[in-house]
Amino acid sequence: MGKLICDSTSRAETIQASPQTVPWRDPTSASLDTIKSVDLIDQTTRWENVAGLEDQQKRHLQRLHSKGVLWKHPGDESSSSRSVVFQLSHGGDVEADGNCLFTSSQKAMNLEIDSKELRRRTVNRFLEDFGALSISSREDINSAIKHMYSPDLKSGWGIHVVQEVKLLARKENREDLDSAINELVQLGVHRDMAAETIYKERCIAVDDGPSWGKYMSTSGSEDDEYDVITLQYTEEGLLTVDENRDGRAAAFGDDIAIESIATEFKREIFVLQAHGSDGMVEEDNCVFFLPHRPRGKICEPPMFLFMKGTGWCGAGADHYEPLIAHPSLFASQEKVAVVL
Repeated sequence: MGKLICDSTSRAETIQASPQTVPWRDPTSASLDTIKSVDLIDQTTRWENVAGLEDQQKRHLQRLHSKGVLWKHPGDESSSSRSVVFQLSHGGDVEADGNCLFTSSQKAMNLEIDSKELRRRTVNRFLEDFGALSISSREDINSAIKHMYSPDLKSGWGIHVVQEVKLLARKENREDLDSAINELVQLGVHRDMAAETIYKERCIAVDDGPSWGKYMSTSGSEDDEYDVITLQYTEEGLLTVDENRDGRAAAFGDDIAIESIATEFKREIFVLQAHGSDGMVEEDNCVFFLPHRPRGKICEPPMFLFMKGTGWCGAGADHYEPLIAHPSLFASQEKVAVVL
């Protein structure tokens, strides 16, 4: 699952100056050969067979596959020698366990490392870049993180039906937390209210860069340092408390994680979103791309991810799946389905 907060091409200017480009590798070089090797793996699914899509979405997605999308290296948009047409195929289902961004990215890039190692490298890349920023730039990122994971519950209800607060509980402290909650329950406090009070007092709020690193490192495995606690609110007040007692909840990948993956692998990432009739969009706009540029050099071909958007909310609780990009011969800009 994932959370999208904005177009990272605009936010990247806050984190770092516009991406530095390097001489582009010719389309016959090893960079594109690597993508071609993915084509040899029988891991794609025809769009008509992808579950959960409406007919209008399938029509648009099939058109993207048959006509292709044109990608131009940002360093020289006027040069056709630095342009590549990609046909996009669905890379298959991945488990909806909270790790889907990393599992899908690993599959889309055909990486030899597993999703857990990719998550670790993503967090390390963010923390390294975050530490090198100016104080004002770090404050801007802290503000964005706080807005996502520790929102001001006095506002935002015109957009959201439910808002979530994420907290981190050390696994080694869970028994002490349970004891403190039970003490309040014995005094007559409702269980959810008692849990909310203790977790807010004793757990780590995800509201800045360092706490984001701790949160995004959590994959829902036994060797995680923290358990993710989720408090859900409606405008009327506390709705539910997900105490994650089995420790299986993972941190969902977000825009910051996508941008950090892009930076780590020196490539743009395009998230192909498909919204159905519940998404309140016109049919011509039911499929669109969200670009994410790396904070630095671009010297590899782009990666593509697929996300089926939900209609009830503009961000969050969506599921990432891999797209397999098949490079093809460049024709003309007028013949492709989309120019990125």
